[in-house]
Amino acid sequence: MLRSLGQRPVTGRDEDPRVAELCSAVSRLRRELAAHPAEFPDRGIAEEELAALAAMAVSGVPEVLRLRRSLLLIAGAIGSVSALARGLGEVRTAVEVFGEPPRR
Repeated sequence: MLRSLGQRPVTGRDEDPRVAELCSAVSRLRRELAAHPAEFPDRGIAEEELAALAAMAVSGVPEVLRLRRSLLLIAGAIGSVSALARGLGEVRTAVEVFGEPPRR
């Protein structure tokens, strides 16, 4: 399909670019975590929360409070694994574009 510079490809749906970036960042970190040879105590927590983030992202615009909670759990679970720091940073950046959670 040919398209002009600055035009988006037609996919049949209007996907939120924030959601697309979150999906992409989560997918990358999940692959990196799966390929990481070392076992560590909270690996299962990180895997579960990454799966939860992926599910939230494909369901549409996710709840900001839930996104931030999952990010916190993931960071706590893999934060000391330096090989995963870049991927974790990308997920954090993708979560932050959704903004602050609403004040109660």
